Amino acid sequence: MKLSARHPGRRLALLLAAAVVTATAACAPQTSDNSSAGKDEKTGTLRVWLFQEVDNKPKEQVVDQVLADFRAAHEGAEVTVEYIPVETRAQRIKAAFNDPKSAPDVVEYGNTDTAGYVEDGGLADVTAEFGAWAEAKDTDPTARTSVTVAGKVYGAPYFVGVRALYYRTDLFRKLHLAPPRTMTELAAAARKIRAAEPGLYGLAVGGAYTYGALPFIWAGGGALATAEGGSYTAAIDTPAARKGIEAYTSLFGDDNCPAAKCAGMTGNDTVTAFAAGKAGMAIGGDFSHQAVEAGQVKGKYAVVPLPGVTPGSVAPAFAGGNNIGVLRSTAHRTLAVDLMKRLTSKKAQGEMFDAMGFLPTFTDVRAEIAAKEPFEKPFVDTLAAGTRFVPATPAWARIDSAQVLPTMFQQIVSGKKDVESAAGDAAKKMNDAFGAAG
Repeated sequence: MKLSARHPGRRLALLLAAAVVTATAACAPQTSDNSSAGKDEKTGTLRVWLFQEVDNKPKEQVVDQVLADFRAAHEGAEVTVEYIPVETRAQRIKAAFNDPKSAPDVVEYGNTDTAGYVEDGGLADVTAEFGAWAEAKDTDPTARTSVTVAGKVYGAPYFVGVRALYYRTDLFRKLHLAPPRTMTELAAAARKIRAAEPGLYGLAVGGAYTYGALPFIWAGGGALATAEGGSYTAAIDTPAARKGIEAYTSLFGDDNCPAAKCAGMTGNDTVTAFAAGKAGMAIGGDFSHQAVEAGQVKGKYAVVPLPGVTPGSVAPAFAGGNNIGVLRSTAHRTLAVDLMKRLTSKKAQGEMFDAMGFLPTFTDVRAEIAAKEPFEKPFVDTLAAGTRFVPATPAWARIDSAQVLPTMFQQIVSGKKDVESAAGDAAKKMNDAFGAAG
C-alpha cells in the first residue's frame, strides 16, 4: 500500500499500512473475460490512473515529462492522466476490471493489492517484457517480489518505503545514552528516558501499529504465516513469534508507554507524539520526515536502523510502496507496457525522489541518493539488510481489515489475555481467512 513522501513542504503521510507481497500466491489467478481479445493498437489514446497526492504538482511535473518523451517516441499515440483519490482506489479499480470500456490502460496500485488484483483477473502478465527490460536487473529483490504472484510478473515497482528508529539526540546526550544496538538495549533506553522524564514516552509504541510491531516478531525468527503447496497456515502462535510479541507488548507499561494511553495508538499517533516532543524515540518511516521536521524536535533528532536481537543487527523491516501495472483489458498492450517502463524507469524514479521523496526501487539509484542525502542512509541500510512482507494472498486484506493483529496486541497489553491465548486466537482467525481465500 502506498507510502507518503518525506520532503519538507511536500505532503503528509497518507497511508501506513503499506506492504510488499511475496512471490508465491495462495490461489491461482482467476480467469476473466475482460481481455482485449488480442488487440494491440499502436495509435490512439491511452488512459492512465495515478494516485492523487496532497501536493500533487511536483508529481505531475515528473509525469508530464515522461509523457512528453512517450509521445515523441510514438507518433499517433496520446495519453490522458487522471489522478484518483487513494481512499477510493479499491472501488474504482475493481469496477474498471469489470468494465473495460471505462478502464485505464495503465494504473498505479498499492503493492498490498497485487494478489487480490491478480485473483480478480485485472492485471496483465508482463513477465516476458519485464524480464527483457535492461533496467529490471537492478530492481531490488524486495521490490521485485511486490509485482510477482505465482512466479509471474504483473507490473513494475514504482517506489518503496521502510521504517527505522527516530531518537532525540538532546535526550541521549543528557542521559549519556548511545543509539541502541539490540532490542534489549532499545527497551532499556526507553525505560531510562521515561524514568528521567516522566512526562515523556521512552519509546512511543501503539497497540494499533501493526507495521511497527512486526519487526519485533521477525527479528527473533518469527513469521506471520508459512506457505506450502499454494496455501498458507498461520505462524503467529509459534514459540518464535510469541517471543517477538512478548518483546513488543512488554513496552506497554508505566515504565515506558502506559497501556491506557498507548494501546489504541496507531503509527501516525506514535510519530505525532515524537514530533511534538512527547517521546524520546519512535519507529517511523522515511515518509515521516516531513511531519517530524515540522514539529518541536526539528534539529534535535537523528535516525538509525531499528536494531535486531544481536548486537549490530538490523530488525527485518516491513517494506511498502506502490507499483505501476497494465490492465489485462488494454487494447494498446505494447504502448501500455512501454509507458509503464518509462514511468518506473531509473530516470523517472530519481526525479520522483527529488520531487516527492519516494525511495527508488533500483539499488544503484538508491545508493546514489544515500550518498547525497544523509537522512536517507538509515532507510537504505534497512532495505539492504533485508525486509519481510505479508502473505501474498487476498486473505491478507481480510485479516488486515478485521484488525486481527491489533486486537491481539491490545488484548495482551490490556491484560485481558496472555500472549499464548491471544496469539492462538489470532492464528485461528488468520487460518479462517486463509481457508476462505482458497
